Amino acid sequence: MAITLRPATADDIELLFDIRTSVQQNHLSREQMHALGITALTLADAINAAPCAWVAEADRQAVGFAMVDLDAGELFALFIRPDFEARGIGRLLLQQAEQVLFQHHASIHLITDGDEATRANGFYRRHGWLASGPVDARDVRFEKRRGSAE
Repeated sequence: MAITLRPATADDIELLFDIRTSVQQNHLSREQMHALGITALTLADAINAAPCAWVAEADRQAVGFAMVDLDAGELFALFIRPDFEARGIGRLLLQQAEQVLFQHHASIHLITDGDEATRANGFYRRHGWLASGPVDARDVRFEKRRGSAE
């Protein structure tokens, strides 16, 4: 299975929503995302403003994506379709996102579900991210500094 990464475009927005709503852990519906301000318009604005999102394809099928907030130094999203987990796709997307973020920031962060049982928490820890504390009753913040071990 050949995995390739390509920059996301505004034409990919429905695809990004489809991948995001396909996940089982840390699932959000499209309505929940809209309530958080994550809409087709906000994604299009971000994608058109700067190279900030990438789509992973396996044999030309979109199977995951990552998106960053360059100004905030944040890994905003990283999601893989459930049938394609544990194949190295997340690692490739994470490396791409980190590379771009570290061009602008010495320290970067992400916010994810605070449940220690989620696979995401273990994934980020294995790649050198450190939990820095709770954000609210549900979420936790992870941070990584440029040059930290992976």
